[in-house]
Amino acid sequence: MPESTSYGGWRDQHKKEFISALPITLFCIHGNHEQHPSTIPTYIEKEWHQGIVYVEERFPSILFARDGEVYDLNGKKSIAIGGAYSIDWMLRIPSRSWWSDEQPPQEIKERVECKLDQLDWKVDIVLSHTVPLKYEPVEVFLPGLDQRKVDKSTEEWLDSIEQRLQYDKWYAGHFHTAKKILNLELLFENYTTL
Repeated sequence: MPESTSYGGWRDQHKKEFISALPITLFCIHGNHEQHPSTIPTYIEKEWHQGIVYVEERFPSILFARDGEVYDLNGKKSIAIGGAYSIDWMLRIPSRSWWSDEQPPQEIKERVECKLDQLDWKVDIVLSHTVPLKYEPVEVFLPGLDQRKVDKSTEEWLDSIEQRLQYDKWYAGHFHTAKKILNLELLFENYTTL
């Protein structure tokens, strides 16, 4: 497939150039529908706010969190946990917009849990892409999609994390809705101040 129509090509570069011109730092949590930055040769690791991030030297204001890292964000211990399942993955393969590492593999799950062990399972903020299973906003599920065929292993794992973890706020953005459920907030197309 020509680079002009594939993901990771000139369209991504154009978007990164546009974002880099803004007077902000974009701190991203890996989700679905994107290649994990650790597998892209142009990304390097660097320290940022007491944690490791992935960054391209050409775009220093676009940072991707490393799963299991804890960042000091305005004095708040904030852990990053990326990944989610694409319900449309079979449709995305022809356009090269699906990657097999969209969900956290066992090694990342172990890294996250090891970090939480070191912190006695206490953080101020959780930054994840998807949510624990019990917080899924079922009211926004696509009608007609058989949920029994959806891989919810990441959400189930996050459920086990949430049951043990002491935290103040949990932010996610995978589901296409803005919603607050107890201490969890879905921020689709929204933002908040820490």
